[in-house]
Formats: sequence, structure tokens, C-alpha cells
Amino acid sequence: MTGISSVADRYNGYVVDLWGTVHDGVQTYPGVIACLEALRAAGKRIVLLSNAPRPADVVHQQLQKFGVCASLYDGIVTSGEVARSLLRERTDPWCARLGRKVLHLGGLHDLGLYDGLNLEQVSDVEEADFILNAGPDIERGVEAIDPYLPELRAALTRGLPMLCANPDMTVIKGGQRMICAGALALFYEQEGGNVRWVGKPYAEVYDPVFELLNVPKERILAVGDALATDIRGATVAGIDGAWILGGIHQELLDAGDERVAEIARAAGLAPAITLKRFTW
Repeated sequence: MTGISSVADRYNGYVVDLWGTVHDGVQTYPGVIACLEALRAAGKRIVLLSNAPRPADVVHQQLQKFGVCASLYDGIVTSGEVARSLLRERTDPWCARLGRKVLHLGGLHDLGLYDGLNLEQVSDVEEADFILNAGPDIERGVEAIDPYLPELRAALTRGLPMLCANPDMTVIKGGQRMICAGALALFYEQEGGNVRWVGKPYAEVYDPVFELLNVPKERILAVGDALATDIRGATVAGIDGAWILGGIHQELLDAGDERVAEIARAAGLAPAITLKRFTW
């Protein structure tokens, strides 16, 4: 199987990952836009689901710059948007217990998360009620968690809860592998910290996706490059998954079908289809 066209007749709805599937943070992968156009021409519904720790409208603007126009999909759901909704509504028991003073972990481009929220951003761990983890920032570095350890350890001492708005561990941007918010959250959790994960592979992030698609689950295919989030998330959500090898698992591009299948089985997963790229 070389492209989505080989299974397109089985599915009416597509849940499509962005980073590592549609683009690499710099540009779209070859053949992706043509694939989306072909799916739309075939009458398929498409919702883009990203672990981006920022509002959906910010991602929409980024996609326009990449040449992915709004006519190619029916909606965008991001982990950041879901996290912001949880903080705004405060009906979720975990979020209802949080205070109003937040310590932000992340770059300036993630500050849109706070739009419309009655929160006070603080820069000192000692003043914070909780941490909103959107990931590393360029100033401190994106290659390892070490620059963040003093702040994380201080937060652990105070017992601050952490809301992680991006469960991804790593991403590849223009060929460079970088850590994501998930790497910081994993350390925090392993050291005894209280972490609430929002995004793939957790079930709640799929609820708004299914509402937008309005397609029976057995007719939905989730397309993504990350085995631990995209494919596991599809399994958790009860839908089929298409594993794209050309993203964070690109070392498997030449591994052979048996080796790739073995790795998926070892993770307790069975993608419906495995492809090198998201192409037609």
C-alpha cells in the first residue's frame, strides 16, 4: 500500500494529525495537499487534530501560510483549545480545584492560551497556584529538559499541579529533533508531581472531533505519525489508525514491513494501515 487511496472507500471521516503528518513545522510534506484535495473531492469529512498547545485559530493561520486552505478541512481541534476550555469552564473536578495564579512554561507564541481566561500570570514559582505547561522556549533551549529542572524541582517542592497542554515528547522541525511539553510533564510526573494531560492519546480530546465529523466510529480513520499519541489515541477513541512513518519515526522508513509491524505490536497497537507519507 502506497497511499490513503488504497483504503479510502472504507472511511467517510478522517482525523488528521498536523506536525509530522501534514507539515514539519516549516513546510508541508510533498503530496499532502493533493491528498487532502482528493479526499475532499471524494466527499470525505476531515478534522485536523493537533497536540499544539495553542488556540485553533492560531493553527488555522499557520496552515494558511503553509498553503493548507480552510476548504480542505471541516474543523481544527487542538489540545491547547481543549485545555483553555477546561480552564475557562472549571466544571472538570481537577481544574475546578486550581487557583488563579499560573506559572507559564512555554514560548511567547503560546500565550494565546490565556485569552478569555481570568488568570494572573506569575514568573515566580513561589507565587503560583499551578503550572500551565506548553513546552520549552527558545531562550532556554529545546533540545533537553536540563535548563528547566531547577524550576520544575522548585514546583515539586511546593506541590504545584501541572496542566500539560501538549502530551507529545518530541517533534522534528525542519530536520531538528526538539523536546515538547510532554517531556517536561513526564519528568514532573515521575518525580511525584500531579499532572493532568490534555491531548492525544487521551479520550476527551476526541469528543469535539467526533461532533465535528458526525460520522460513525467504524467509518473514521485517524492519520498520524506518532505511535504513542496518534495511533494509541485512535485505539483509545475506538477508531482505526493510519501510521505515517515519515514524521518522528522516520528512522523506520527503510526498516521493512515486518519490523514496523513488530514495533507496533510491542506497543500493543495494530494500525489499520502503515504508510511512509500521507499521500493519495
